[in-house]
Amino acid sequence: MALEWVVLGYAAAAEVVMLLLLTLPGLDPLRKGLVSATRALLKPFLSVVPFCLFLLLDIYWKYETRPSCESGSACTPSEHLRHQKSIMKSQRNGVLIASALLFYWVLYSVTSLVGRVEELKYRVEKLKD
Repeated sequence: MALEWVVLGYAAAAEVVMLLLLTLPGLDPLRKGLVSATRALLKPFLSVVPFCLFLLLDIYWKYETRPSCESGSACTPSEHLRHQKSIMKSQRNGVLIASALLFYWVLYSVTSLVGRVEELKYRVEKLKD
């Protein structure tokens, strides 16, 4: 299961890199190519959404089926530590899921806004001529 989290982490990192490249000032000569490349990559990155939902269900399933130390049975220190590690991993993975979904949404919004700004710039230049 660790490979799935690595893939999700790389997808979120790629979204952040594209977002930074689109929003950094001074890259105006490259902006048109960046917008077209990002638009082309948005459809494959849409697969992040069902993948995140699947991983969220995996976290829920693990939460529901893990042994509990609070149910009256005495836990050894190692079992208690393993229980706490499991909770921490679930929380970390939940944050990763939320960030991947948030970055996809922000990337989609920024790409659409940058595309509209370029289109409006083109219209203004055309009206000036």
